[in-house]
Amino acid sequence: MAYDDPEVMQNPAETMRKVMEEIGNHTPVTLPDALDLTKPTIISNPKHRDTKNLTGEIRAAAEFLKPARRKGTAQLEDLQSLIDWANRFKGETSALFARADMKAPKLTCIADYHAGGAIDPVSATGDATARHCHHKAIYSFPLSDEWEAWMKISGEALAKDEMGEFIEIHATEVMDPTPAIIKGSASEKNQGWENRLIETAEKIEGRFGQLHQLLQMSRQFQVFETSDLKVSTNRDTGESQINFMNEHKDAEGAPLQIPNLIIIAIPVFRGGIPYRMAVRFRYRKSGSTVKFIMTVFNPEKYFEAAYREAVEQAQEGTELPLFYGSPEAS
Repeated sequence: MAYDDPEVMQNPAETMRKVMEEIGNHTPVTLPDALDLTKPTIISNPKHRDTKNLTGEIRAAAEFLKPARRKGTAQLEDLQSLIDWANRFKGETSALFARADMKAPKLTCIADYHAGGAIDPVSATGDATARHCHHKAIYSFPLSDEWEAWMKISGEALAKDEMGEFIEIHATEVMDPTPAIIKGSASEKNQGWENRLIETAEKIEGRFGQLHQLLQMSRQFQVFETSDLKVSTNRDTGESQINFMNEHKDAEGAPLQIPNLIIIAIPVFRGGIPYRMAVRFRYRKSGSTVKFIMTVFNPEKYFEAAYREAVEQAQEGTELPLFYGSPEAS
């Protein structure tokens, strides 16, 4: 059709309609019955227009009723739930990751973790061992209230009233030493934890006190300081040295005999078994005031024991490979 034909130009409206039909014509795209979402779907728009990639829209439509793959992170509230979750979704490539952070310990299961073996960086179809790592579950170990309370005051200088209030609140967590611990001699007849505490006391030259001693000190503890003058003379040179020997005494003038260790029994994680730990007990006199310092001895050891026990329970319950650390960022 020639648009400069006089007969055509006699009816401009008809001419424009025919022109729009020609340039606006389009051909519907027929999708195959077996849709392959790994290949792009491209259509060609009418003349004078660009091509358009419909892959994203088609994939979204295909996933409207059912997702193409699993993804998401479940936040679980107990260890058994993580074990059950892993057993529900695990496959040949699933794995556990344990992060032993004393402030925020975690255990992660990645159901679609990468398969084993070396990577294939040159394959045109991609690395066959690679996975998305998008389907996972995390259990954040909840530290017990008792553990957090003792860790908070560990190594801090407390006033007498502060120390007394803390001990009264946590009195049920303080253990009196057993006869074996008071005796201070390790033996095969003792419990394992008794021998461990006895060895701790030997290392730091400590002696364990009882709860009533702590409560008594928090109520009526007073320190009196005396200074004795000591002069020593070197007979060969005739030089003299003067020292002041300070000594802390009680109200009756007797030297203070204060236990420097106590025993506490607290769980590391909420709902866990209690661990018997040694706490170093010290005081510091500054002028007319006295500060008390209670320091949990080697808490890292007990945390690691509790954490590894829980993680090994998860590994045994899921039969999955276990890695200590954090997985790759995805």
